[in-house]
Amino acid sequence: MTDVPTLPLNGLRIVEVSSFVAAPLAGMTLEALGAEVIRVDPIGGAADYHRWPVTDEGESIYWANLNKGKRSVAVDFRDPEAIALIRDLITEAGVLVTNAAGRDWLDYDSLAAIRPDLIHVQVLGRADGSGALDYTVNAATGFPLVTGPSTTAGPVNHVLPVWDVACGLYAALSVTAAVIRRSETGAGARVVLPLEDVALATTGHLGYLAEAQLGGDDRPRVGNGIYGTYGCDFATADGERLMVVAITPRHFRDLAEVTGTADAVRAVESALRVDFTKDGDRYRHRRVLDGLFGVWFAERNADEAEAALADTSVVYERYRTFAQVACDPKVMDNPMFGLVEQPRIGSYLAPTTPMTFEGAHPPARPAPANGDDTAHVLATYLNLTDAQIADLHNRGVVHATTRPTTKDTE
Repeated sequence: MTDVPTLPLNGLRIVEVSSFVAAPLAGMTLEALGAEVIRVDPIGGAADYHRWPVTDEGESIYWANLNKGKRSVAVDFRDPEAIALIRDLITEAGVLVTNAAGRDWLDYDSLAAIRPDLIHVQVLGRADGSGALDYTVNAATGFPLVTGPSTTAGPVNHVLPVWDVACGLYAALSVTAAVIRRSETGAGARVVLPLEDVALATTGHLGYLAEAQLGGDDRPRVGNGIYGTYGCDFATADGERLMVVAITPRHFRDLAEVTGTADAVRAVESALRVDFTKDGDRYRHRRVLDGLFGVWFAERNADEAEAALADTSVVYERYRTFAQVACDPKVMDNPMFGLVEQPRIGSYLAPTTPMTFEGAHPPARPAPANGDDTAHVLATYLNLTDAQIADLHNRGVVHATTRPTTKDTE
């Protein structure tokens, strides 16, 4: 068994006040890198605590997987005494990650007045402070109007909340960069990260916006093809589908040879006076090429096609359902996944960070339930006694599912 590596953020403590995807993903990413992440929620959980998918008993599989390894503190967000506790936790830890809106007590200026070197990362919907979600931000980026079959008239949304994911990783990067600067200069940081700007920046980085600004035509829908190069999903004789991509001349040459169409491809090149070593020519004449290559795939089952493609440089993959992926060796035999005994849900393989440190992945740990760590955190970091915590719990200021275990009380 590989020893657990010393992780780069060991010793860093972060308070997270969040919900949904971006900010929780940031906290989980930082936890996997060694930080202690204390998620503070309302008693009973925030808006994402019961989000689907859920078990038959209503436990959120979604929440459990986005909050692995964190500590959970539950307080009454309307109670001034609870708000003071949250403020004390934040200023004691020195790092806050949040996407909570409309809560003045999470404001950077008031917290930094207590702890000047505070690192404060605020995820917003839009830069002006107005609300937005991945699904609405995506509608405004242009992608839904170039997604889907060429015969589709209306927008097609993709299922993956890609802007939330990118935003969460940007937020985690912001914390690590700010921690490095603080360690060198002693300065804190106020980081504002609008979800909409993450989407717009990414769209710009990939050239979509510059193309339009420079007078390019609107991007067409190309179904499962790839704009500007060659890619196609082919059906096999047994009803499976393979995504095949040839983005280099070598890829394309090998695809033509393995499908026995090299002579036909050369004839098409000559007839059309094009050069299929060029991305643009492969893209413009993709339908002709789809027809040439498609016959070969239609005559073979998926296993046979994959076996033949495996001996080439062609990049390909079979389409799989989530259920198929879950039992695939890429998951079952992947050291990134570890068996997690998740209370209230069950046992399953859960991923940690895809990065390795000293050749090993950090372990995946189960998520807490709402309030599981309230007593431990208040006792350990705010020096509250068992009696004080019990009093707060009895008055509904906090919710503590367990008693402190690391601090003696009088």
